[in-house]
Amino acid sequence: MDISGLWNSFLSKVKEQIAPMAYDTWFANTHLYELKDNKAIVLVPMHVFKKHLKENYNELIVETFTEVSGSNFTIDYTTQEELDNNISIDTNSLGVPTQDFESNLNFNYTFDNFVVGDANRFAHATSLVVAEKPGTMYNPLFIYANSGLGKTHLMHAIGNYIVKNSKKRVLYVTCEKFIADFINVNKRNKSDNNTDVVENFKRKYRDIDVLMIDDIQYLASANQTQQEFFNTFNDLYGNNKQIIISSDRSPDDLKLLEDRLRTRFNWGLLVDILPPDYNLRIDIINKKLKINGMDELFPTDVKEYIANNCVTDVRKIEGAITRVAAYATMMNGSLIDMKLAMEALKDNFLKNVAYKNKIDKVVQIVADQYMISPDDLKGKKRNTKVVIPRQVAMYICRIYLEESLPKIGMEFGGKDHTTVMHSVSKIEDELKKNYQLQLEIEKIIQKIN
Repeated sequence: MDISGLWNSFLSKVKEQIAPMAYDTWFANTHLYELKDNKAIVLVPMHVFKKHLKENYNELIVETFTEVSGSNFTIDYTTQEELDNNISIDTNSLGVPTQDFESNLNFNYTFDNFVVGDANRFAHATSLVVAEKPGTMYNPLFIYANSGLGKTHLMHAIGNYIVKNSKKRVLYVTCEKFIADFINVNKRNKSDNNTDVVENFKRKYRDIDVLMIDDIQYLASANQTQQEFFNTFNDLYGNNKQIIISSDRSPDDLKLLEDRLRTRFNWGLLVDILPPDYNLRIDIINKKLKINGMDELFPTDVKEYIANNCVTDVRKIEGAITRVAAYATMMNGSLIDMKLAMEALKDNFLKNVAYKNKIDKVVQIVADQYMISPDDLKGKKRNTKVVIPRQVAMYICRIYLEESLPKIGMEFGGKDHTTVMHSVSKIEDELKKNYQLQLEIEKIIQKIN
């Protein structure tokens, strides 16, 4: 039997049944080495090919080879290294390749040190589900939020959990790194032989179990790379490999990405992370101080001062803590108190708390209090989650700031002054019987002052 011709016939039929990229990656460089004792020995380039072909294409290979050969063969795989040294390597024991693979995970980011609150509870829970069962639920997982709210922390936490509890291969990269790697493949002159570079790129991004791409919004400016990411996504998704993506906005808002990409991002689960409320910010501060052994150095009023000024970004909270501690050290180890903290952070917080006018300040503080966006307060949404905070904000602007009804209406999206009057009246009536609302408004007034 002409085993070379037999294998060529086999490859021709396989090529008709799978995607071109998958064929080029996993089958094009394979050869039928030997037929012996009802066993077909297939020569593959690397050990990882053995594992991938067994786990993902075994049924296709057996059925197709039976069809072209007319006989039932058991398929086995070997590498040139194994033939030369008369050995057999068990692919079940293979974990992350150490020579040409780097997970890029930051081992400091774990679920244990991720502080959970109402703003991020759902994102944390779904991330843990994905970490426990990658590729089986919520694929792809798309996490979106503004910068500094914990997207990257959760991605690394997922990766670290998977690596610790399984032998799956995890790769974390930023979108910029993916683009740079793709450009490196294509920058060679067409006359150069860059086959090895192409193969390395494919192995890096497809011969894995979990791919995490951070800040996918930067793919919008790279049209050719979008095509390659589309192919990579399809290959991984088709083989039940977990894909995790982060962005600073939802897929529907990534207008410069191709529709087919945005559609695929919606195949799985979308989770957003809101800015941390006051209680969560305090918890984050306490956690960071405890981790760094500084929990007894920061008095309560300093923690509250930081929490009240760092309202939208966890990284700014971390930076404020570091700056205060460093300032105290520079001042010959002075005790940390409000005076020192205000001096250390005066430049930072002056920039952070910059409002166009008093109404704008109220809008921001009320939005933070109720964990919604300022745009929602000024918009036209009519659900309870938005209407009550909007009425509270209008009430404070009218009663405490003594702003005119027309000006308040204008600042809240061009609403009529009668709408403002109705809102103020509604809150005044509610305050007569709702003690909790009284406390909430008092807290807001304190922050304004």
